[in-house]
Amino acid sequence: MSKILVTGTAGFIGFHLVSKLIAEGHEVKGLDSINDYYDVSLKYARLKESGIEKKDIGYNKAVKSSKYPGYSFIKLELEDKKALDGLFLSSGFDYVINLAAQAGVRYSLKNPMAYINSNILGFANILECCRHNNIKHLVYASSSSVYGLNEKMPFSTEDNVDHPISLYAASKKSNELMAHTYSHLFGLPTTGLRFFTVYGPWGRPDMALFIFTKAISEGKKIHINNKGNMQRDFTYVDDIVNSLSLITEQVPAGNPGWSGTDPSPSSSPAPYRIFNIGNNSPVKLMDFIEAIEEELGTVAGKEFLPMQPGDVPATWADVNSLIETINYKPGTSVQTGIKNFVRWYKKYTQGQV
Repeated sequence: MSKILVTGTAGFIGFHLVSKLIAEGHEVKGLDSINDYYDVSLKYARLKESGIEKKDIGYNKAVKSSKYPGYSFIKLELEDKKALDGLFLSSGFDYVINLAAQAGVRYSLKNPMAYINSNILGFANILECCRHNNIKHLVYASSSSVYGLNEKMPFSTEDNVDHPISLYAASKKSNELMAHTYSHLFGLPTTGLRFFTVYGPWGRPDMALFIFTKAISEGKKIHINNKGNMQRDFTYVDDIVNSLSLITEQVPAGNPGWSGTDPSPSSSPAPYRIFNIGNNSPVKLMDFIEAIEEELGTVAGKEFLPMQPGDVPATWADVNSLIETINYKPGTSVQTGIKNFVRWYKKYTQGQV
């Protein structure tokens, strides 16, 4: 049994990861700022599902789960260095999985400082705490957004990612650079995971699946960017958390074959690795919408719009290095994933979960 800090546990992926790690017998401390980027009632509902009641939550106050004996939660901002230092000193974590971040490509065009504060300053505080508290392995969320203007498909961790097209993407690329520096200077093992369009039950309301399902269910038109000429490597949340669990105990070592004259971007002489986590099977957006329509039994009204600033027409993950490392390949079909989401969405909107 390991003691693991998971940040972002009121969020979509963090919520699912908690139940996975607890089922494996680990002791888990969850952390989240519960910010209002999207409806906080969904965040509190996730916490309640994990045995954490809203009435018990207070800033920098640990709350034990009524559902999972090995789980406790603390409301905290990563920018609060003093409080974060105290948490690390008192808890004796073995591993840290940092999923907390200001999410959203489009929101980064409107509120850039939220990304600087949470994704840059907050991540720097995590790195410092890991450095000074003998953390065995820091695993952190990056994003497929870092591929930016890259059009070579599938996206490989051996590709150059120096041309981001949103501040969100730039902040995630910055996390990778910051992590490498700490791996190199202080021997802190770090692994960055580039997530590709994660979806599933309890998903974020600013993501396409939630937006489309809600609109279709309410008889409203759906807005489709780039006139529908989009492809995404949709990745089901269970595949993400299974990969996270497996990768956490795969502590990276330096790559002895790394060459400074022909440098690999995904590894280093330092204990540092970068992986894609995707389904390795891009789906056309219109096919994705059709699967939602079939599950809901309704054909959506559609309005076709131009490409949104900061967006890209296609994503596709090369996951060969991930499979080689953890012997696991994400592979849940879109049809299965959408069916599970729609089933959850109906229960959630009817107050049954």
